[in-house]
Amino acid sequence: MSGGDWIAGINAVSAALEAGQDLAEVLIDGKAKNPRLTEIGSAAKAAGVALRLVPLDVLDRQGAGARHQGVMARVQSMRTYDEHDLDGLIEAAAKPLLLILDGVQDPHNLGACLRSAAAAGATAVIVPKDRAASLTPTARKVAAGGAERVPLVRVTNLARTMKALQDAGIWIVGLAGEAEASLYSVDLKGSMAIAMGGEGEGLRRLTREHCDYLAKIPMAGGMESLNVSVATGICLFEALRQRS
Repeated sequence: MSGGDWIAGINAVSAALEAGQDLAEVLIDGKAKNPRLTEIGSAAKAAGVALRLVPLDVLDRQGAGARHQGVMARVQSMRTYDEHDLDGLIEAAAKPLLLILDGVQDPHNLGACLRSAAAAGATAVIVPKDRAASLTPTARKVAAGGAERVPLVRVTNLARTMKALQDAGIWIVGLAGEAEASLYSVDLKGSMAIAMGGEGEGLRRLTREHCDYLAKIPMAGGMESLNVSVATGICLFEALRQRS
C-alpha cells in the first residue's frame, strides 16, 4: 500500500471524518455486519473519500497489531505541530490549558492522555521529540478521536519550551508524589500548563526545575503512584472543574 499515517478503530476514523480531515482512503472489513462500520462507509462516500472493502487479514497486516475493529483510514496530509506553532495556539485560546508529557513512551498511555485532553478541552498536548511515544495507529485508536481534536506539539527542547510558555504568561504545575501541596489546593483557573512525568521515573530533574510549583494527587495509605494516563485525567478534570 502507499505511504501515509494510518488511523485505526471506529471512534478514531469517525472523528477524522467528522473533523473533515484529509483522508486518502477508508478500509473496511468487507464481511463485517457492524452497523457503525456501515455508517462510516456512508460518511466516507459523502465526504468523497475512497472506500475499499477488504479482507480482514489486510486490516490486520496494515494495523500492525492495533485493534482496528474492522476499519482503518489513511491520512493524506497529517498536520504536524512544533514549538513554532505554540504562540498561535495560545493566542487563539481565551485561557490556555496545556498538557506537557515528559517522556511518556507507551502509545497506549499517549492515546489515553490525548483522549482525556480532548474531553477536558485542552488547548494542546506538548511532548519532546526524543524518548516519547508517537502517534501510532495504536495511540490513535486508544485516543478515540482525541488525536484529531487536540494538537500534539513535538518540541526539540522541552525545558526551553517551558521557559517560553512562562514568558507568555503560562503558569506550570508539575505532578510529583513527593510534593507537599495537594493538587486540589492549586489554582488552575488561569492560563496553565500541567506537566506529567513518564512511566516509572516521573518528571525529569530539568523538567521539574522549570515548573513554577509542584503538586501531588492525595492518595490513601499504601499507594504511591498512579498510571500516568489516570493521573493526567484526574489533573485535567480538576482544572476543568475549577474553570467551570
